Amino acid sequence: MNRGTSFVDSRFFRPGIIGPVLLILLWSVAHSAHWVNPTLLPGPLETFYAFIQSVMDGSLWPDFNHTVLRTVYSFLIAAIIGIPLGIIIGSNKVVYRSVEFIIDFFRSTPATALFPLFLLIFGIGEESKIAIAAFSACLVVVFNVAYGVMNAHQTRILAAKVMGASRWRILRDVLLYESLPQTFVGLRLGVSYSLVVIIVAEMFIGSSTGMGHRIIDAQQVYNLAEMYSSIIVTGCIGYIFNLIFLFFERHFIKWSGK
Repeated sequence: MNRGTSFVDSRFFRPGIIGPVLLILLWSVAHSAHWVNPTLLPGPLETFYAFIQSVMDGSLWPDFNHTVLRTVYSFLIAAIIGIPLGIIIGSNKVVYRSVEFIIDFFRSTPATALFPLFLLIFGIGEESKIAIAAFSACLVVVFNVAYGVMNAHQTRILAAKVMGASRWRILRDVLLYESLPQTFVGLRLGVSYSLVVIIVAEMFIGSSTGMGHRIIDAQQVYNLAEMYSSIIVTGCIGYIFNLIFLFFERHFIKWSGK
């Protein structure tokens, strides 16, 4: 009996689907019971139909691709700059204390407040969107990498020094690997920041493509089913990015915390 129950549980029951199912049920009830004005909250079937229609007519893919590419570009810039910078800052407490205020200040400043500055520097175009997203993500990456380096196991650093390792070897072979768990936290947060800023930039910085533009365009013409489906697709993009980094984190940092 237990074996049968275990088989049913493992083959047909996935705890991860409970959340989406409950959300769809709540959405259906809210729509059917008119908890929210039905014209403002289309039902799940209507929204799903709008999604299928946008997939079939091909209108979704250009916006989807532009948003993903912009997010990837900005995130790569943030990672390439942020990881080595975070290691350098975190390996020296004096340097960290010197720049801590700057990092915390800009990390706490909403990215939207910096839009005018980046528009003045880069103009209205792809560069400004990618630059502001990369800047926001880079701060998160730098902070988490530096924090990971500063909290590295001192016994391993001491052991490397005793064995005559150079400062560069300690930086590369000890601090870099010690900071990997926190680095992956920074990378997951960084890609989320990149996506959020890119979406907002696509809405308000002279964009004619992207999921952000698609959402705001659907809202302006009152095509709410299209708007909701685009919001869900955007959420799926962020969720998939997060799953990718969780996969690498779980499979390549098995020694995390040991």
